[in-house]
Amino acid sequence: MSVALVTGSGGLIGSEAVRHFAGLGLDVVGIDNDMRQEFFGAEASTAWNVRRLTDELGPAYAHHSLDIRDRDTLGKLFARYGRDIAVVIHTAAQPSHDWAVRDPFTDFDVNAVGTLNILQNVREHCIEAALIHCSTNKVYGDRPNSLPLVEQETRWEITPGHPYEQGIREDMSIDACLHSVFGASKVAADVMVQEYGRYFDMRTACFRGGTLTGPAHSATELHGFLGYVMRANMERRTYKIFGYQGKQVRDAIHSSDVVSAFEAFFRAPRSAAVYNLGGGRHSNTSNREAFALAEQITGQEMITEYVDANRIGDHKWWIGSNEAFQADYPEWKQVYDVPMIMQEIYQANVDKWVPGA
Repeated sequence: MSVALVTGSGGLIGSEAVRHFAGLGLDVVGIDNDMRQEFFGAEASTAWNVRRLTDELGPAYAHHSLDIRDRDTLGKLFARYGRDIAVVIHTAAQPSHDWAVRDPFTDFDVNAVGTLNILQNVREHCIEAALIHCSTNKVYGDRPNSLPLVEQETRWEITPGHPYEQGIREDMSIDACLHSVFGASKVAADVMVQEYGRYFDMRTACFRGGTLTGPAHSATELHGFLGYVMRANMERRTYKIFGYQGKQVRDAIHSSDVVSAFEAFFRAPRSAAVYNLGGGRHSNTSNREAFALAEQITGQEMITEYVDANRIGDHKWWIGSNEAFQADYPEWKQVYDVPMIMQEIYQANVDKWVPGA
């Protein structure tokens, strides 16, 4: 039986990948030691999601609570499954700008060194496997903020007629800009995934995601934009807006659309592929627009607090282009847009995210 190995299997994309690839008939091996709880506190724990996967999938899912920084234990796990591993989906990461500044060593060890550990084990034990790496649009640093933008009533928008009007492409430079500590560790991982693809002729892909979202997100203030908008509204929390008049724009892609892209790559893998993957022009929103949608869904006003200073390295406007991926995989279709995503997050958490929870 072919095996799909998923790191960060309790997280948003990881858990979606577990279900999806199990549904394709693969045995799924998950790696997740719930570091998200260590990063962001008890409310961000992924333990509930791991329990749900184990209950739902039974023997089709084998969970391992190990740390991707632990080379010896990781090596033994890869050796156990060996060439039965057909695909590795690497979603495990420290995902927050703010947290990375507090502990740069852990951030780099998880994001960069952890990724190197995965790559080397694939090379040694299952070199024919497709390796899918969840990178980030933060590899471009604050370069998007140099784009010519126009202030509108509820959002920032790029100047009409600009080459990136339909979305930022992979030809944007990652050099000579501010990345944040988190962004730099993700650049290191991204480039190493490309290098293993080229140097060792491995089947690797970096997917540079925008806002990845969905109902399985353990949303918290420092990570999980749309999920946290809904959570703040439903639990009557104060949502802090960091700069840009609350008009900063993000594209948002549902975890289901993400893993369907992963499947497309798995079925026809390439070497050292790099793709932006996000909501694009089909699915994007500003903070202000997301607040209005949340209020419409719940019937409750947002409680907000404005902070003048934006987060370091934060994008003022990000809409990515999926053009390169769709050119290589024209059968892939994006299903969800922002209203659908937020409605689904609400329905999935309406009994859990209540005031005083």
